[in-house]
Amino acid sequence: MPKFNWEARTRTGGTQKGVIEAATVDVVEAQLKKYGFSNIVIKAESKGLGFKLPKFGGGSINEKDLVIFTRQFSTMIDSGLPLVQCLEILASQQENKTFKDILYKVKDSVESGSTFADALGKHPKAFDQLFVNLVAAGEIGGILDTILTRLAAYIEKSMKLKKQIKGAMVYPITIMSIAVVVIGVILVFVIPTFAKMFADFGGELPGPTKIVIALSNFLSKYIIVIIGGFYAIIWGIKKYYATPVGKKLIDRYALKAPIAGPLIRKVAVAKFTRTLGTMVSSGVPIMDGLEIVAKTAGNKIVEEAIYSVRQAISEGKTMAEPLAACGVFPPMVVQMIAVGEATGAMDAMLNKIADFYDDEVDDAVGAMTSMMEPLLMVFLGTTVGGLVVAMYLPIFKLAGAVGG
Repeated sequence: MPKFNWEARTRTGGTQKGVIEAATVDVVEAQLKKYGFSNIVIKAESKGLGFKLPKFGGGSINEKDLVIFTRQFSTMIDSGLPLVQCLEILASQQENKTFKDILYKVKDSVESGSTFADALGKHPKAFDQLFVNLVAAGEIGGILDTILTRLAAYIEKSMKLKKQIKGAMVYPITIMSIAVVVIGVILVFVIPTFAKMFADFGGELPGPTKIVIALSNFLSKYIIVIIGGFYAIIWGIKKYYATPVGKKLIDRYALKAPIAGPLIRKVAVAKFTRTLGTMVSSGVPIMDGLEIVAKTAGNKIVEEAIYSVRQAISEGKTMAEPLAACGVFPPMVVQMIAVGEATGAMDAMLNKIADFYDDEVDDAVGAMTSMMEPLLMVFLGTTVGGLVVAMYLPIFKLAGAVGG
């Protein structure tokens, strides 16, 4: 069935665009008019070269798909379109087949009498507990469009935070990978050639040269065992991290790590305050919000700290007291939350803390990258340069003997 690009004016005067699959242009126009659109412009989608490249990894739903859906859904709800019709339009123009199928199933559930939140909750791989609970609060309060706008902003900021962390790790991982490959090639393929040449010359080799040749022989002989052992260690760490004891131990050391520890703590604070602030400002009860935030903390130590806060609040205490006692959150965060509790502006205070720590993460990522660049260059230069010098020492020695 052909696809048609459309652009039209909504009931509130805004502009909406999309893509619809239909038999003819007349069918598309009739469908859009039924939804309340006017000034409709429809164009057949170009077929390009007549063939499509195969898609790989299209079965997953990424955060970008979710943000676009949430933004468009919020705009359409604000324009006065019925819920089912919004889902129909957004599902029809969705390019991700997996997400498209889920949206059609959500639409069918809503048509069958389910609430929108319950329909979303049936698909946890696409819509997490945070998303479902905020939508439920929006439905109850009659502010679904506002809630969806907040959700889109929250997801976008979460994406930005993840992108910063991943971006900071790309450079050192790339340099280290190149260093390992270069050193491995030198030791396995280059050094044996020099070793054979030195053996033909005879004579006593310098100490550094002997060490490098011995290392080359060991690597050439046991390279398969070394690679297998490396993967076995990684597999063992993953298995250990999957256990409650292992996760708690590794997460505790991660928070105390010299360079990465402060960054991990700042990311955890930013995520905690942003998520809880979004939920509280959307009308989700604080106890429900803390439970969801704890489950999505990503660090066992932070998760336990949030659960201890939740338990203390259920016993009638304030949030600031257990936050200070757990030792995970900085004193400034605890004091600002205490002020927010006292003034009744908890959601605003949490969002201010999140904004501050987003900037702190930016600065920490920049500082870490700046510090790692010279360290990696020194490591790479020292390692490769040391191998080259060790191999040329016998040549210099031989040249000196001949010259003498």
